[in-house]
Amino acid sequence: MKVAIGGPLKLAFRPWVEGRENIPAEGPAILASNHLSFSDSFFLPSVLDRKVTFIAKAEYFTTPGVKGRLTAAFFKGVGQLPVDRSGARGAGEAAIKSGIEVIERGELFGIYPEGTRSPDSRLYRGKPGGLARVALATGAPVIPVAMIGTEKIQPPGQVMPKLMRPGIRIGRPLDFSRYQGMEHDRFVLRAVTDEVMYEIMKLSGQEYVDMYATAMKRQLSEAAKAEKEAERAAKAALARAEKEQAEKLRAAMEQDGQER
Repeated sequence: MKVAIGGPLKLAFRPWVEGRENIPAEGPAILASNHLSFSDSFFLPSVLDRKVTFIAKAEYFTTPGVKGRLTAAFFKGVGQLPVDRSGARGAGEAAIKSGIEVIERGELFGIYPEGTRSPDSRLYRGKPGGLARVALATGAPVIPVAMIGTEKIQPPGQVMPKLMRPGIRIGRPLDFSRYQGMEHDRFVLRAVTDEVMYEIMKLSGQEYVDMYATAMKRQLSEAAKAEKEAERAAKAALARAEKEQAEKLRAAMEQDGQER
């Protein structure tokens, strides 16, 4: 990935980096980042000397056909781990297990606490499962990361990226050893997650929204659906009105003809 993709990315986009010294030269750590664009998982590893392993939905690895095989090979090549989102507990448990395995190998594990890309460039509430539980189960330090401007390079749905210079700010490691062995306490998980999100907010300068990004996406989707339904209803009402007006005009003309 660093040779085939990292080099061209740095050459074309020239990302600036602050706080690179906060990444340990060796040993495990969790990189907790905001999530603005599909390209976040490529820009961050490209500017670091060490390998960073992120998780990705299993569909990227199981799609049939030539395109599916190429996609699977690509994601494996750049160090992505497939996560099966089916089952009773869904992606959460799979992400936790994958993260612990990466940390136990002494590597860097990348995770997006928001759980999905921001729908509007704001920072949303972190989900208290994967990040906090991996940190407390392993004792690995959590390093907050802020991706800056990547949503402008490749907005959702846009295939060709714009040549713009993104930024990456890497904060100081956070130590949560004081909560060791409390990974099943939901209040502790919430506290750890909120502390990390606060540090990401300071690094990124984003406006914070105290709700989950998935909930906001659902609201936006429902609003867009309601707007389309309203447009269809308005068009149908206009068509009915035009039809009624045409029928009235026709009737009036026929009446006038009869009178003459």
